[in-house]
Amino acid sequence: MTATPVARAPGYRARRTLPLRVEARRQLLRRRTLVIAAILALLPFVLVAAFAIGGDPSSRSNGRITLMDSATASGGNFAATVLFVSAGFLLVVPVALFCGDTVASEASWSSLRYLLAAPVPRARLLLSKLTVGLLFSAAAMLLLPLVALGVGIAAYGWGPLQLPTGGALSAGEAVPRLAVVVGYIFVSQLVTAALAFWLSTVTDAPLGAVGGAVGLTIVGNVLDQVTALGDWRDVLPAHWQYSWADALQPKMEWSGMIQGSAVSVSYALVLCALAFRGFARKDVVS
Repeated sequence: MTATPVARAPGYRARRTLPLRVEARRQLLRRRTLVIAAILALLPFVLVAAFAIGGDPSSRSNGRITLMDSATASGGNFAATVLFVSAGFLLVVPVALFCGDTVASEASWSSLRYLLAAPVPRARLLLSKLTVGLLFSAAAMLLLPLVALGVGIAAYGWGPLQLPTGGALSAGEAVPRLAVVVGYIFVSQLVTAALAFWLSTVTDAPLGAVGGAVGLTIVGNVLDQVTALGDWRDVLPAHWQYSWADALQPKMEWSGMIQGSAVSVSYALVLCALAFRGFARKDVVS
């Protein structure tokens, strides 16, 4: 028996369903997006106030210079310090939220099946939501250093970037180096983004997807501290998360960032493939 082809509505094009601008507008107007933006924008002001109350951090360095010790040396140093204190956990949260609260939130609202019946092809839905999630994650990582740089310049002036290893970078050279740092942090967070996105396709609870991604990221950070694992730590994304410090040297080193990027992208591709494969076969009832 030959199957009869299903007639399509006139003008229907799968690639035109759920445009990125529509999904981006939906996510932008959500309260959690505004809350995350407010927290990231306020953090530099909180740190400036903390330094004003606690005094110059370099006076307590005990002879060892770190990013935190030179935070008040210039606006560039302050921006680098903000990235240092936030890269390990604070920036993980918006990435997990924007990528993990996508598909699962639709399922929790019982709107996922109606989206698919619109009809939006499953691969198209996932691609739109993943793209917007990554764009919002990138925007969050740009917002924090940009605000920090502006606040730091206003508070500490526009001057050379004092390096922890000694020496300094001119203000003009510091900006491209900080851009490299932000770019690497984004690439290193692709693991968390892909993990949250995959969990979002296998659960109807947004909190479970977001919390699971954050929790597993923390577990990875803990395992990286176990020196008994030896060379096995090299396959942990957390092992390379601070390789961006190689960009804050008189002569920038790329080897650590290249290895870290390779590990992060490899995990991300596998997890995204699992998400698309599993969701294509999933029985959507919510």
